Amino acid sequence: MTNIRNRRMEPVYVKRRQRFIAVVIAALILIIGAVIYIGVATSNRGGQDYQGEGNGVTQLVEIPEGSSISELGPELVERDIVATNEAFQTAASNNANAGNVQPGFFRLQEQMSAAAAVEALLNPDNQVDLLDIHGGATLMDVTVVGGDTRQGIYSQISAVTCTEGSENCISVEDLQQVASTVDPAVLGVPEWAIAGVEARGNDPKRLEGLIMPGQYVVNPSNDAQGILTDLITRSAAQLAETDITGRAQAIGLTPYELLTAASLIEREAPAGDFDKVARVILNRLAAPMQLQFDSTVNYGLSEQEVATTDEDRQTVTPWNTYAMDGLPQTPIAAVSTEALQAMENPAEGNWLYFVTIDTDGTTVFNETFEQHQADTERALNSGVLDSNR
Repeated sequence: MTNIRNRRMEPVYVKRRQRFIAVVIAALILIIGAVIYIGVATSNRGGQDYQGEGNGVTQLVEIPEGSSISELGPELVERDIVATNEAFQTAASNNANAGNVQPGFFRLQEQMSAAAAVEALLNPDNQVDLLDIHGGATLMDVTVVGGDTRQGIYSQISAVTCTEGSENCISVEDLQQVASTVDPAVLGVPEWAIAGVEARGNDPKRLEGLIMPGQYVVNPSNDAQGILTDLITRSAAQLAETDITGRAQAIGLTPYELLTAASLIEREAPAGDFDKVARVILNRLAAPMQLQFDSTVNYGLSEQEVATTDEDRQTVTPWNTYAMDGLPQTPIAAVSTEALQAMENPAEGNWLYFVTIDTDGTTVFNETFEQHQADTERALNSGVLDSNR
C-alpha cells in the first residue's frame, strides 16, 4: 500500500519541481537581460557622462527667474541632454561661474558632457534674446519725421522669436490679429481696463499701456496669443502691486484713466519731473481745461515729431487733446512704475503749464499763460521746438 501511494504522488511532485525550475529560469533570464541593458546604457553614456559637445539635436531649456543651475539636473537627464544628474551636479560645483547663471531660455544639444552643458548655460550666445521694453514704447512702430523708425512692441516681440534657427517665428501681423480680436479677459487684461479696451473695437492698438516696461523672458514655443497673455498677465500683477485701484479713487480718476494719464507723463515729462507733470494733468482736468499735449497729437499721426503743426492739432482723433476735452480714450505708451507712481502720488502745486526750454531737458512749470508764453519763446530760441518738416 505504501509503494502504491508513493507512486501516485510522484507525478504531482515532478510537476511541482518542473514549475519551480521554470520560474527560476525565467527569473535568471530577466536578471541577465537587466544586466545587459544596464551595461549597454552605461556604455552609451560613457559610464557617468557623455563625451563632447552634443549630437547636433537642439533643445530649448528654461532657467526660471530665481532658479539655480543645479535645479536643472533631473530635467536635463530626462531630456537626454546629460547622462546623469550626478555628473551634472559635479560639473556645476566645479565651475566657479555656475552661480552667475541668468534666467531665460537656452539652446543646448542632446547628449552633451555635463561640463559642456554647464558652459552652454553660462554662454550668453546660447540664450534666447530677452524682450526689452522701455518706458514710453508703443505697440506699433513709430516713424519719426527726418529720422529713423522706432520699433514698436509688436515688432520687438517678433524680433526675439524670429532669430536664426527659430522654428516658431511670430509675425507682427499674428500679434496684431490676436490683439484686435481675442477677448481682452482671455488675454489677462485687468477687469477695470476691459471696457476701455473693448471700446476701441478691433483696433490692434487697443492694448496700449497694458504691457509694462521691463526685460521679459519670452517662451519661444508660445504662439502669439500665449506670448501676449503672458506679458499682459505679468503686467497686470505689477499694476495691482501699486494699488492702482485705491490710488485712482484717491485722486478722482478711474484706474484706466490713471493709467492713461501716466502714459502722458511717460511721453511728456523729463526724468525727475514726473510728479510735477502729474500735478499739471490733474490741475487741468479739475479746471477744467484741455490738456493740449503734443504727444497725444503725435499718437494719431503716421509720422511724428516734437513740434506738431496747426493742422495736426486740429485733427480729431481718439487721442488728440487739442481737439477734445479730458484724457485720451486709451493710454498712448507703455507706462513705467515710476510714471505710474508719480500719477498716484502727484507733487503739490498750482501749475497749469510746462515747457522744456533747452536741449539739456530743462523744464519749467508755470501757473499763468503769460509766464508760459515767455518760456515757450525761450524754447523756440533754443531750437527745441524746431520742426523737421
